[in-house]
Amino acid sequence: MRWGQRQRFAFLEKRLYWEGVLGRSDLMEHFGISAPQATADVARYTELAPGNVEFDRRRKAFIDLDTFIPRFFEPSARNYLTQLLLQADHAAPSHEAWLGNEPAFDAIPRVRRRMDTDVLRPVVNAIHQARQVEIYYQSMTQPLPGWRSVAPHALIYDGARWHARCWCYKRSRFADFVLARMLAVREAGSSSIDPQLDAAWTHRFTMKLAPHPDLSEGQQRAIEMDFGMIDGRIGIEMRLCLTGYFERHYGLDIPRELLPVWRRQVILENREELMAIRAEFGESAEAA
Repeated sequence: MRWGQRQRFAFLEKRLYWEGVLGRSDLMEHFGISAPQATADVARYTELAPGNVEFDRRRKAFIDLDTFIPRFFEPSARNYLTQLLLQADHAAPSHEAWLGNEPAFDAIPRVRRRMDTDVLRPVVNAIHQARQVEIYYQSMTQPLPGWRSVAPHALIYDGARWHARCWCYKRSRFADFVLARMLAVREAGSSSIDPQLDAAWTHRFTMKLAPHPDLSEGQQRAIEMDFGMIDGRIGIEMRLCLTGYFERHYGLDIPRELLPVWRRQVILENREELMAIRAEFGESAEAA
């Protein structure tokens, strides 16, 4: 089967699975194919997946049957909801989404961080080519921006901002640099820095979460369901350099007594272990 046809079959199944109906025009508009090609695709699909779809003469469209079993895509609630978020954030053109009849939905607006393609592109190229760059950077510790020599080896998203994970020649250590604070980037030659030396990047740590003990039994049970906990616990593995961002995202870095319980619904059970490993690797929980 050709790749293009497989993509059309997957689109067909997604529409049928989530919306229960598919018109021949849906295939034509999404893939820019002819009416005979769309008809041939549906006919071929019904041969490969009997019992999945039938033509409804009243609606003049194809509908899913009770025996429908997807064969060309794996249903995912996360994927479906992510498609909705991409539309809400205007992060992808609507014609690229496989959604058709979207349900009514909305999302809190994202604070749009400054993002410059003239900054991102050379950083990405430096990662691919193992090169160092000079960035004109506004740090939190200096009143004015200045040039810094860095060797980026990865990108990091902290839930709100994008960072470049870099070797900082000024401080002789690995650190995160916020992309939005890079005002300019220029080439600076090849880099001999081995990313595997970034222990906080290569070392993984499991954050062990549990419901806040001051919550009622019913509230704790609700939190367990929210986080998919088993026996009131869940372990979330991540790179060590991401743990500080994870803490801030869930308010785990603020002492429990300083937040009302409804604002601090989970606790980090292995904080002492985390702090010991950070000290061992010399990892800071702050961006540069």
